[in-house]
Amino acid sequence: MRYLVISTFYSLMVCKGCIMARKKSKVCYSGVGGQAVLEGVMMKNKDRYAVAVRKPNGEIDVEISNYQGILEESKVKKIPFVRGVFNFVDSLILGMKALNHSADFYEEEEEETKFDKALNKITKGKGEEVLTTFVMILSIVLAVGIFIVLPYFISAWLQDHFNIMNESIIAVIEGVLRIGIFILYVVAISAMKDIRRVYMYHGAEHKCINCIEHGYELNLRNAKRSSRLHKRCGTSFLFFVMFVSIILFFFIRVDNQLLKVLLRIALMPVVAGISFELIRLAGRTDNIIVRILSAPGMLIQRMTTKEPDDKMIEVAIASVEAVFDWKQYLKDNFGKDVEDNEE
Repeated sequence: MRYLVISTFYSLMVCKGCIMARKKSKVCYSGVGGQAVLEGVMMKNKDRYAVAVRKPNGEIDVEISNYQGILEESKVKKIPFVRGVFNFVDSLILGMKALNHSADFYEEEEEETKFDKALNKITKGKGEEVLTTFVMILSIVLAVGIFIVLPYFISAWLQDHFNIMNESIIAVIEGVLRIGIFILYVVAISAMKDIRRVYMYHGAEHKCINCIEHGYELNLRNAKRSSRLHKRCGTSFLFFVMFVSIILFFFIRVDNQLLKVLLRIALMPVVAGISFELIRLAGRTDNIIVRILSAPGMLIQRMTTKEPDDKMIEVAIASVEAVFDWKQYLKDNFGKDVEDNEE
């Protein structure tokens, strides 16, 4: 259960892919995205994903599966701003599956409790799936409460306590509080040993995708030289969520306090949709405006990624190679055969 809770909260910062910032060299979008898991890395390419985990005995276990997202064949998922909502949900579900798979290697063996037996009986053997879904929903509710509702009530208290009449100032204060709480959350979970190691695998995941998207052969040496930061990271996505919410909530001007809270919650799909388009734009373009918009998220990534060790990078490489032909990618996009790449 400990790993289930840890993994669920970390999945709220799911990572999607990467663009490196080492040099102003050619960068080609690969379509590969990933996420750090407990002692491993998940990589996804189209409908296939792989979860590579460093097992307690030191071996690397790689599991390859297919994932069909919500409304996968529907045209709805191609509509700008709407597709972002479904993409976020898909990322959360897949991230949970990958994290729980990795946690299975490190969970201590426990006897089935009476609660487990009763739950499995009621759910016809699907007790673990039901419990995972419950924890995921609870985590989303807590996230909305902490990052959306709490900043509003704190700003409302400040407004009453200091008699601030300007609604625009209150809206700005609420936004600053929201970003501040998010940063405090990131720092707080960093104190957990498991999360610190996940942050290192997070860095390994970024380094591998950065390496291939800059046209370098995917090996330990080149991956180590690559940046651990990128524009399409889930951390940057969440910062865009904070930024967009400040702008949208700025225009909510109703007197009823309950209605203000409900409107903020109701607008979250809109916020997610806009944020997805921004992170999508950031991953495919590189101009001064995009760099400015991406800068705060990249800065926060310095807290959610850490420099990995060699063994962690090896796990990330194994995950990439399980679902992505990077050699063909380099040939198609950079005109390079593997033997011609720089060392």
